[in-house]
Amino acid sequence: MDRQQHVLSTADGGRLAVTRWPAEGPAVVLLHAGVADSRSWAAVADALVDDGLDVVAYDRRGYGASPAADPTSAFTHVADLIEVLDDLALEQVFLVGNSMGGALALDAALLHPDRVTGVLLVGAGVSGMTDEDTPFDWQPDPASGPLIDRADDPSLSVDARIRALTHLWLDGPGTVEGRVGGPPRTLFEAMNRTILDVAAPESAGDAGLDAWTRLSELTVPVLTTWGEHDLPCDLPFYEETARRIGQGPGRVLPAVAHLPGLEEPELVAQLIRDEAPHPSHH
Repeated sequence: MDRQQHVLSTADGGRLAVTRWPAEGPAVVLLHAGVADSRSWAAVADALVDDGLDVVAYDRRGYGASPAADPTSAFTHVADLIEVLDDLALEQVFLVGNSMGGALALDAALLHPDRVTGVLLVGAGVSGMTDEDTPFDWQPDPASGPLIDRADDPSLSVDARIRALTHLWLDGPGTVEGRVGGPPRTLFEAMNRTILDVAAPESAGDAGLDAWTRLSELTVPVLTTWGEHDLPCDLPFYEETARRIGQGPGRVLPAVAHLPGLEEPELVAQLIRDEAPHPSHH
């Protein structure tokens, strides 16, 4: 089925760019990273086209084709997600969340467990995540630290910042720069040019949930995964997330970094096939 695109007007006047690959089967909603937009999922959605899953991806406010929120708006990303589901008449969905999208998936599963059939986390953040209550202290590792500094430095050119972001998040800081090339690299750079241009505040849309202290309350099935080449300093957080959720150890995805859906879409598509509810064949 061809993809369908539309713009949803939210209750508070926001606009969300939504893409759907419709099918008769269970719904899967793909939630993008903070260094990406919904285009990062297109290859994964295309790989799932023959699986009978009803696949949805959308740009959060300030990403891709969705304008940043009015600074006076008290919107939350969770409320936006529920508006997307209601707009598409989706009662229950399987959530796939990468990075900040993973934090959104966990918030939604805690606040609206009746709407969520399960969650696949890929290099996920968690709202309220801190090392103050962990057996480890977060310190940038030697490979990541300089790249983080350059990516965050407003005195550098946009091109220089994007180069650092690309090595950090797409290649993985412990690997050779340019490890991931071709269309995925071009797309990553384009997505981040928009993100840097819009410069929406990172705290915008936060639901104030602090899921980090509540992961053991999750009632839906959750699989925690992360890439082998993701930031070394962040790997303990992924392991700790899996431990707190208490549904078995996390899974390391071989030979990919923070954005496996961009690098190896078939790898992520197969995880979704394995974890999402199966379409009923009548």
